Formats: sequence, C-alpha cells, structure tokens
Amino acid sequence: MVKLYVEGGGDSTFLQAQCRRGFHEFLKKAGLKGKMPRITACGGRQQAYDHYCTALKNGELAVLLIDSETPIAPEHQQPKDQPAQWMPWQHLKARSGDGWSPPVNALDNDCHLMVQVMESWFLADRDTLKAFFGSGFRENALPAANRPIESVAKDEIYSALKQATKNCKTEYSKNELSFKLLAEIDPAKVMAASPWAQRFVDELKKKMDI
Repeated sequence: MVKLYVEGGGDSTFLQAQCRRGFHEFLKKAGLKGKMPRITACGGRQQAYDHYCTALKNGELAVLLIDSETPIAPEHQQPKDQPAQWMPWQHLKARSGDGWSPPVNALDNDCHLMVQVMESWFLADRDTLKAFFGSGFRENALPAANRPIESVAKDEIYSALKQATKNCKTEYSKNELSFKLLAEIDPAKVMAASPWAQRFVDELKKKMDI
C-alpha cells in the first residue's frame, strides 16, 4: 500500500476529510482510478513531513506532497527535461522555515511540491473557477493567463482569488472551499501549466504501477 501524506486540512477532522476527498477526486481524474494511494491529510507542513518520516522509519511506501511556498531555484529543477531527477529535498533544506534534511531512505522522486501553493493549480483551470463561483466572478482580477502559474507568489494568488470573487455569492476563503475546488478542477490543465504537478502525477503513477 502506497501512502500519500499531504499538507492540508488543519486540525479539523471535517477539513481533513474534505482535503482527502479533494485530492482523491483530483488523482482519480488524473488517471489513478482503481489504483489510488491511501491519502492522509496531515494538517500543517511540519506535520506532513513528520508523518512521512515516521512512515519511512516503519518501512512503509510513502510519498510526500507539500507546498513549495516560494519559487524553486533553477539548480533544483535540472535537467529541465528530466523531472524525475529534480531535487525537492534541496529546496526544502534551503528554504527558511523548513531546513529539513531528507530522512533515511527518502528519494527525491517520492517528494513532491505544489508550486508555489495548492491554489496555484486553480489558476490553470479558469473555466472551472468561473462555473464554480458563478455570477459576479471577475476573471480579470486574476494574474494574466499567459503568466506561468508557478511564478505567481502565494500572497498574490490568495489576494487575486479574493478580489475575483468578492462580488460572488460565495467569496473565496482558504477552508473547505479550497478542497471542493480541488475536486472540480481538470488535472490535465493543471499538469499542462505546472511542470511540478506533472512530475507529481507521473511519479505517483510509476509508484502505483500504472
């Protein structure tokens, strides 16, 4: 059994359930239906890292998925055309606030980053955003569509989503709404827009023998 430890859900049992469902639906649509990992919503990033480390120590097949929080340095995503060789652990070691060393037996291709945050993925599927929020949604409040989504800072994303939805019946906020949206967006659009998302799905499929 492959276990996927994801950042998200906070300390709330309800939100953790919503987080698991969101990632389950996303991965199912990404081509893992019938061969899904067991998803654990860990709350904060430190908890996700700790759970992952414990799982490896116990000999489990484990995969970690967390926000990068900041841009990835070019040297940590080389060669450009070989994502399996990228170095997320180097990013996490160097990032202020983390400083994590990979646990014993950890592989780079079992560590995955949402660049720069999970909400970055939403920018790749504006049709779903418009349909989800409905009347009053202001697409022009979002970063330009031709901007690479991985280059948009997390604070800018949160602010843009709030501005785009302030006239909607439901305004965006970082709670269960995030995970409902995650369940709705098109993984193909996300993977086309985010090389790190593509890497995550590709490597997880290898792990699941798909």
